[in-house]
Amino acid sequence: MAKEIPPSRQPQGSFPWMLQQVPAPLGPRPVTARENQRLLYTGGIPYWVPVWLQDNQYCWPDVVLEHPLYEQDGFDWWGVEWVDVKVAGGMMVKPGTVVLHDLAHWRKEMPPPDLEKIDWEEDARLQTARYDPDRMHVFHCPEGLFERLHEAMPFDDALAAFYDEPEALQDFFGGVADFKIDLLGKVFKYYDPIDYIIYGDDWGTQRAGFFSNAMFREAIMPHTKRIWDFVHGTGRFIELHSCGLTQQYIEEIIEMGADAWTPQEINDFDMLTEKYGRQIAITVPVYGVDTAQSEEEAREAVRRFVDKYAPRGKLMATIPFNQNFALTAAAGDELYTYSSAYYAKLRAQQ
Repeated sequence: MAKEIPPSRQPQGSFPWMLQQVPAPLGPRPVTARENQRLLYTGGIPYWVPVWLQDNQYCWPDVVLEHPLYEQDGFDWWGVEWVDVKVAGGMMVKPGTVVLHDLAHWRKEMPPPDLEKIDWEEDARLQTARYDPDRMHVFHCPEGLFERLHEAMPFDDALAAFYDEPEALQDFFGGVADFKIDLLGKVFKYYDPIDYIIYGDDWGTQRAGFFSNAMFREAIMPHTKRIWDFVHGTGRFIELHSCGLTQQYIEEIIEMGADAWTPQEINDFDMLTEKYGRQIAITVPVYGVDTAQSEEEAREAVRRFVDKYAPRGKLMATIPFNQNFALTAAAGDELYTYSSAYYAKLRAQQ
């Protein structure tokens, strides 16, 4: 008798609802997608190029309220008010929201949530029932240190604090990092197996990072690295999610220990993969699939992608959707078969 899969409690069609759906089977493979992605992260030769958020599976707990419950208008567990902004494609802090007025007294104004009051077991039974054991499971840890700061106070005040209140800033970042570590400990305990986390903290605009590299090292790195060290200490991996043109921090990102990064497309994938592709797994889009007019065009775009990027090191892919779903499917098939042949030759040479 097939296992009954509980339905998602998220609003149907929403981003979390989609992430909580059971993924389609990948079909016969020489190893599981979980084993293949682990090879990628640990520097081995994978069997094929993994597809981001297709070869793996999200764990999205309903009770983790870094955003409001069910991603609907309301308050998160830090007291910040959010609204759903359709044009932005997600939740944004309500304009004019100010929760933190005095950074030096942040614990009084916005005390960390009490994680002991949450019914982790009930929610975990629901979420883990959907797990595909052949895929890696990933927990998205959003609203990193800087995001949590500028969500609680005006953005310009948050930036000024790096210069005007460095001690209070580090106390805030340290307290939020302590909370993140406690939260991750709960998630790893109740939602096991979790293989890696996506750590989210936006560090830049479309033009450049928010901070000089020296300021990044001084203010952002210490407590971010402390969180990442905790994750690595449990035997899990870390993928960075950071919006903006943030490639200027790539050496710091690697130094902190990120195993993978999925940059926004405004970053220079050629430079990143050429210089750093053997040190960190980088997710790169397969350009040309979305505009292909025939199956052969879609497959040729994939072959160009593999020929260019696979020799450079640790590679994951995203496949942009074509309006003709058959062409997207053909690209996925070609990525698996063509990259499998490439990596088979590498293994044979060992």
